[in-house]
Amino acid sequence: MPDLSKEPGREPGDDQIPPESIVAIPVRHYGRWVSAVAVCALLAWLAWSFVNSDIHWDVVGEYLTYDRITEGAAKTLWITVLSMAIGLVLGLLLAVMRLSDNAVLSNVAWGYIWFFRGTPVLVQLVLWYNLSFIFDTMNFGFYKDETNDIITPFVAALLGLGLNEAAYMAEIARAGILSVDPGQTEAAHALGMNGAKTTRRIVLPQAMRVIIPPSGNEFINMLKTSSLVSVVHYEELFWAADIVGSRNTRVMELFVVATVWYLLLTTVFSVGQYYLERHYAKGSGRTQPPTPLQRLRAQLTSFRTKSQVGGTTV
Repeated sequence: MPDLSKEPGREPGDDQIPPESIVAIPVRHYGRWVSAVAVCALLAWLAWSFVNSDIHWDVVGEYLTYDRITEGAAKTLWITVLSMAIGLVLGLLLAVMRLSDNAVLSNVAWGYIWFFRGTPVLVQLVLWYNLSFIFDTMNFGFYKDETNDIITPFVAALLGLGLNEAAYMAEIARAGILSVDPGQTEAAHALGMNGAKTTRRIVLPQAMRVIIPPSGNEFINMLKTSSLVSVVHYEELFWAADIVGSRNTRVMELFVVATVWYLLLTTVFSVGQYYLERHYAKGSGRTQPPTPLQRLRAQLTSFRTKSQVGGTTV
């Protein structure tokens, strides 16, 4: 067959069909529809099972705003914030110690992390609550008192959660610090900054981009882990729900109430974590993650793959 493109007066590509005349047929993803229908059917079955169960939903609605339950939720939030603050501050200190050239500081930090990550939180809470078996009295020089009077349920819960969290935050902070280019530290030293100022003004602000996402996850996890402090008789949300449910014999209903409160608190802080991550992601050289509304819109339109034909989306 002769090559028509080599005929006189004929340009290469003249025999091609113009893009505007191509009729593009979008790809149909039937598997997505089938899986979506299956998941919706499963969710409908779960909802129907809960609605038609022996749970008295009017009792759930009544006790959602019950005084003792709301006080328990407030105490849960309070112990979570304080424990996370202790974990964050102490974790940053341990991370710096772990990276120190001083062998004593580095080994002490490693030993702390090894111990608190290697023992369950529940065991640590019980040990702190029963510290009087080791020390009858505690003498700080300027203050002396019996251990049972100092280690109250609140203090035991705060120490158990906060000191355990510090071990995990130390590793998160260490990973964030190591993610910063060493050239940044060298440049700061060339400008005359000492080690402390370099860490505070140069390294940590850049490390926050790596530290924030797992720290948010740790905060949400701490919010749920705080339910363990009921073992030391600190009246947080789970303890309050258990007490109220035992008194009115509506145990399952009160556990559902506690579940609703936990979901509400974790949802609020998950949204806060998301926007905090967006804030620290500025200037990172990558596109900002979509907002929840943009993500929802993308998911609703993801069943149909869009095609580009001649500059037109079909």
